[in-house]
Amino acid sequence: MNKPYTHKVQYYETDKMGLTHHSNYLRFMEEARVDFLERVGFGYRRLEEEGLISPVVAVNVDYKKPTTFDDEIAIEVRVRECSPVKLTIAYTMTCRGETVCNATSVHCFVDKNGHPMSLKRAKPEFFQLLCSLAEKA
Repeated sequence: MNKPYTHKVQYYETDKMGLTHHSNYLRFMEEARVDFLERVGFGYRRLEEEGLISPVVAVNVDYKKPTTFDDEIAIEVRVRECSPVKLTIAYTMTCRGETVCNATSVHCFVDKNGHPMSLKRAKPEFFQLLCSLAEKA
């Protein structure tokens, strides 16, 4: 189930030095996260139609090696931690077999009006799935 998402670096995603601009890695993380949630049966569209919004509250990105135009970046997405009010997603990005970036994003859960909510109460099936996918300490 955890097939990596692949992003091919576009020319416009590079900077004057020919390297993938650091800000694009956040977009790659979102692409991979959207793909991951879709594959586990809880895509963003479904969640939002059911009244659940999951904003990003923190991001940590550790750049290891640069990538350039036309590189294919494989992005492995994992549930690092899951609680009723917070979800931490981990990302490992590789290119040509080498790790180019490790990152995490932390999300909370709110309703359509922006009020905090317990995922365990609001969407128990989704909460159980995420917890079952969480890395064991």
